[in-house]
Amino acid sequence: MNPRPKIRYAHVNIIAADWRQLMQFYVEVFDCVPVSTERDHRGKHTDDLTGINDVRVCGQHLRVPGHGENGPTIEIFTYNKQLPASKPAINRPGFAHIAFEVDDFEGVRQQILNWGGKDYGKEVTVDIPGAGKLTLIYMTDPEGNIVELQKWH
Repeated sequence: MNPRPKIRYAHVNIIAADWRQLMQFYVEVFDCVPVSTERDHRGKHTDDLTGINDVRVCGQHLRVPGHGENGPTIEIFTYNKQLPASKPAINRPGFAHIAFEVDDFEGVRQQILNWGGKDYGKEVTVDIPGAGKLTLIYMTDPEGNIVELQKWH
């Protein structure tokens, strides 16, 4: 029997209309930290990888808070050939949202609103047996991606 291969979560990708502006939102609101260099992918390898001819992909990785120097990242990219954005939907198959645990729930919510984000749903508090009380809300970032704020009590 072969041993299981070593697996480590690496990143999630967000496609942005303006990667620099969306990156700044995640830096300012969620204390994400830019890592490595800005990416400017183009050429045959990028065309082959994406299946899109003459594509250029620019952006950068942001380390998420709370996981140390080798923690996972959010990769925010913009394509030169980009499809129109669709309306966010929490119940669409595929990736639905990114979640952040926060200690200042209302303060972070207000920062998101100040950046042009919106409430997607209503704030709720639920009692999860064996885990505790959890306050959460779905919101959108400035480009309409769904973000969950959560606070354990």
